[in-house]
Amino acid sequence: MSFIVPEEIEAYAERHTTPPEELLAELAAETKATLNAPQMLTGTIEGRLLELLVHGLQARRVLELGTYSGYSSLSMAAGLPEGGRIDTCEVDEKHAEVARRYIARSQYADRITVHLGPALETIGRLEGEFDFVFIDADKVNYLNYYEAVLPRLSTDGLIAADNTLWSGRVLDEGDDSEDTRAIKAFDERVRSDSRVTSVMLTVRDGVTLIRPNRA
Repeated sequence: MSFIVPEEIEAYAERHTTPPEELLAELAAETKATLNAPQMLTGTIEGRLLELLVHGLQARRVLELGTYSGYSSLSMAAGLPEGGRIDTCEVDEKHAEVARRYIARSQYADRITVHLGPALETIGRLEGEFDFVFIDADKVNYLNYYEAVLPRLSTDGLIAADNTLWSGRVLDEGDDSEDTRAIKAFDERVRSDSRVTSVMLTVRDGVTLIRPNRA
């Protein structure tokens, strides 16, 4: 996967971002060495962005759709206020095993719960509202995830959706793949949805921030 920002600018930005803690660096190395699709790793820049969003919101209830190896969960946990919790959903057992192992080694083990299984089913089982939702799972379900979590946001809640620029393929009229169509449909829905205010950021592969409009 190629990201939107030129490689040398991405590298400069990473050098000027607080580096990851030792455990996250170890997790990143194992992910790249042992798991499929290592480009899915959240990484330093987006990890710190998520941490600061959670911190700025003082989000006590965080929902993540797409755990992968746990890097983003651990990044967000560093921004949680006292008593804050993260529920993270992963459908791949191998990915969940890596995430659970590193979470167990972290200082946030009692704050993060990994739910193995389809995310929509997990959302349906969880109760209450969410202060922050990070969507980074299968692209064909992005609209379904959006519609499932939007009514569950707290008054000042926020959604962050990853991969919304899809390596620039959103501009490729010749790309008719299912994932590309799904991302385009998601982007258009959010842009035209009168229920929300949004901004698309050119961070890594595109991150869209979405908040519900107050009545």
